Order: sequence, then structure tokens, then C-alpha cells
Amino acid sequence: MTLSTSSLTGTGSTRAQQKPRVVIIGCGFGGLEAAKALSGADAEIVVIDRTNHHLFQPLLYQVATAGLPAPAIAGPIRHILRKQIARGNLTVLMGEVTSIDTASNCVVVDGGEHIHYDHLIVAAGATHSYFGRDDWAKYAPGLKTLGDAFTIRRRVLTAFEQAERETDPSKREPWLTFAVVGAGPTGVEMAGTLAEIAHQTLSTEFRRIDSRVARIILLEGAPRVLGTFTEDLSKRAKEQLEMLGAEVLTGAKVTDINAFGIRYDLNETQADGSSKVVSHFLPSRTVIWGAGVAASPLGRALAKSTGCQLDRAGRVIVQPDLSLPGHPNIYVVGDLASAKSYLDPANPTAVPGVSPGAKQMGRKAAFNIIRRMRGLETHAFRYFDYGSLATIGKRAAVAMIDVPYTRKQIKFSGFAAWLFWLFVHVYFLIGFRNRMVVMMDWAWAYFTSQRHARVFPDPHALEPNAMVVRVTPPSVPPVSVTAATPINTVSSSSTSAPGSPVAQPSVSR
Repeated sequence: MTLSTSSLTGTGSTRAQQKPRVVIIGCGFGGLEAAKALSGADAEIVVIDRTNHHLFQPLLYQVATAGLPAPAIAGPIRHILRKQIARGNLTVLMGEVTSIDTASNCVVVDGGEHIHYDHLIVAAGATHSYFGRDDWAKYAPGLKTLGDAFTIRRRVLTAFEQAERETDPSKREPWLTFAVVGAGPTGVEMAGTLAEIAHQTLSTEFRRIDSRVARIILLEGAPRVLGTFTEDLSKRAKEQLEMLGAEVLTGAKVTDINAFGIRYDLNETQADGSSKVVSHFLPSRTVIWGAGVAASPLGRALAKSTGCQLDRAGRVIVQPDLSLPGHPNIYVVGDLASAKSYLDPANPTAVPGVSPGAKQMGRKAAFNIIRRMRGLETHAFRYFDYGSLATIGKRAAVAMIDVPYTRKQIKFSGFAAWLFWLFVHVYFLIGFRNRMVVMMDWAWAYFTSQRHARVFPDPHALEPNAMVVRVTPPSVPPVSVTAATPINTVSSSSTSAPGSPVAQPSVSR
């Protein structure tokens, strides 16, 4: 079945002659599971995503730290859903949904295109939250997309290269200091892997610097790392991080981030036994943000259009069946949903923002849509929590596994937890090829400590409008820049330290 523009927008009398249409916004874990669950439904499915790929986010930090190539954890949406596309009941569109018009049952895509829906699943996910300090984003990138991973990879590897070129030890130190803000699973995994890169992977590859002197500092505002884990596993995770060479600062409240470092407050015990909040500045040219997430802006668009309520993180508060109050044909799943599990109807519990929760919500939303199309009542969502995993580094991880249908929990750490983490993540990767690539890359890295995905585009090519600065020796008359004349390219992060004198070069674009 080929869809014309008029059939998508629902103009004319075409809609009355067609099957009910289900529009799915976002093809992350929730959206993809919903699309698969609707494969046998007597409906027309339209999937809209702002990228052309589905991303396995739990391993995104591996791309950011050069452990895996991007195609190993991402796959083209069209390829993943090719069988449904071939059957003629599914259309995939790459575009960004800018608003939702619930009055006319349409979603508005960038460019102004209106796409009609009979049932809508919003699985738009989440983005970074800087707690009102969005100006920090350019200095401390978060990790949500492949673009974020490439940015972090480039900054981390470029920091070592800049340190190799720097002859002044005091100026070299900030390049060899890496700060990770937030000690949730992403921050812990990132800090542990950066420690491995500095102390093992790069230890013999530089002549002027010793990468093993690099400092990796993990800052967490709460009293302990991995706050969603039990206290004993949190303590064990901190110990494993320190064994890898990372420094852990808990109770550290970040107050400012700029191009030259990070400022934080720490409650310190004084000589007389009293406590005092002391402000510190950590010189660092590489800061990575893992401290918070915020719901997609589509949550606010839904609230404006439907009157639904949002929680403090901007997530949409949904009904027990994942639909919106007063709009039973609109479902919200994944990180955008503030949902509860009704395993025990008398005591519903909050659903955590993890990939298993998004997958189960996607399947339940699809299941309820099929029931509505058949004239049946929908069911409340029930989340089955199988536990939590976090890896710290090679042979280091923590695991907290819930035994199904019991109240028992298995907790373990170290090498056994790391092996279990490997097995689970390989199992849930999409595609046999991806599983094989990841297994081979991890096996090679385990025995050699090498990471061969350490390439990134020319940073100058990424910023074609960057300023080109002509550096003129003070005692030599100025010369024009030619192909044979060395030039320096200044990026947004190549600025003078605060308080240092700034030369006035001749600048051209």
C-alpha cells in the first residue's frame, strides 16, 4: 500500500475509506515495541522519528568512549521494520513533530505537514536537564544521542592530544583532568571507562605525556553513588571506581561550569569538628554531564492541547492504562510518561525510567489500542521489574536482580556481575550482526585493553565558520596567509584563561 500526502493528512473523503490509523511518535524502546506489537493489527501504522535509526541507549557510553562503533548499537528504523513495511501496513517518516493538534486529531511535523491519527502513541523520550542552567550545555555535553556520543568522544580524545602539545605543566593539567557530573549509571559507567582509557588504553601511545597521571573525578550531589541501588552495592561500586583510578566526590554541589573548569560546594569538617560549606574550583577542559534528564518538550505541547498534568520533571501523568484523561485515544509511554504499575491495584508503584519499562509500556499501549478497536475495555499497566545493572569497568559491575513472582532479590558485584551485565546487554541488542560485532569488540578489548573506535571527524570541518586567526610574530612584518603559511584555527573552547592577557590578532572568516 502506497500512501499519498492527502491520505496522510486526511484531506477529502479518503479517511472514511481507510483503516484506523495509529501514529507513533518516536522509535526508541517504547515506540519500536509498540510498532512491533501492532504488526498484526487491522490498522495503518505511521512511525515518525527525528532520526533514521533506533538507538540502544544503554551502550551509548561505549560509543562515546571509543569502545564500540556507532552501527554496533544502532540500526536503521526502516531495516528493523522492513517486514511490516513490505506487508504494506506501516509507513516510516523521518521528521520532528513540533506540535499535536488534539482538536483535529493531527500531529504537526517540521515543515508544517499535518498527519491525521485515530490513535496516537507518544514515545518522544527525554533530553538533558541542567536544572535551569542551560548555559552549561556547551561546556558539559550530556549523553542521549549518537551526536552527543561523537561530541564526547572528540572532546575526550582531543584533550589528550592537546596535553601532548602543551609544554607548560600547569596548563597541561586541566587537559588531563576529566570531570563527570552525576553518579547515576551513566556517570559511573563513564567515569570507570575514562579511567581505563587513561590508565590502560593510552598508556604507551604518547611521548610527551603519561596518560596514567590523568585525573577522572566523579561528582555527585547526593551522599552516595548509584542512589537507586542498595547501600551495600553503592558502597561496592564506589570501591570499584577507586580501584580503577577514579576519584569520587559525594555531597558535591555543582554551582558553575565554564570552559576552564567546574566550581562546586562541599560540606567539609573543620579542625574544631564543625561543618562548613567550602567552595572549590576544579580546572578541567573536559566536563561530561550525567546529572539529570528532562522530558521531551512534546510533554508541554500535550499539556497545552489536552489539559493533562505534568510532574516536576515535565513528564505527562497518565491514566492506569497509559492514556490521557479525557483523551482515551492518546497514549504516552517511555521516559515521557509519569506512569504507575498496578501489579498490586491497591498499592500502585512508580515505574522507573529505564528501557524495560519503556518496552513494556509500548507493548501495553499497543495492546490497549487493539482492544479499543475491538470495542473492549483497556487494561491497567503492570510493570515487571527484573532488577538493575550497572557496570563500572572491566571485571567490575553491580547487579540487583528481582526474582519473578517473589519478593526475593539477588545482589552481587564484581566479575560475576560484569559477566551477567555483558550477557544481558548482548542479548537485548537488535540484530544478530550487532551481537556478533559487540561480542568480538568486547573480547578484543578484554584481552588487549585496546579501543579501536578512536576516530572522529576533523573538528575544523565540523565548524566551517570557525574563525581563522593569523598569528603574527612581534618582530616580523605581517604577512598574508597562504597555503604554505601555518595557521591556527580557534574553536569555541580555545579561549584564554580568566585574567590572562589576550592578544588582538587579525581575524578573517
